Amino acid sequence: LRLLPRQRYLRAERAESSALERKRNVLCCLITRILKAEKQLHIDNLVFRVIDACQKGELGPGLQFLSFCCHSVDVLSCVLHLLNQGYLRREEERPHVLEY
Repeated sequence: LRLLPRQRYLRAERAESSALERKRNVLCCLITRILKAEKQLHIDNLVFRVIDACQKGELGPGLQFLSFCCHSVDVLSCVLHLLNQGYLRREEERPHVLEY
């Protein structure tokens, strides 16, 4: 049994971490762009539109070539991140509706 040097693992972890961060940034930008246009949107509709845009590669200017797989968990994680940052908000009476 021969182990690879530790540095290769570190490089792989950094590359994977960087790819996940880029994916999160793209998803956050896409969520923001959709909500800017719609002003309000039910969270289920938002998740569907983001996943659909990712599958079709319709991510916005300069990103048309980029198409990647995203799941509802990815989108919901980004929604929570944007809520915590204060970019999105929910109404108390209708917490399932998001506003930009």
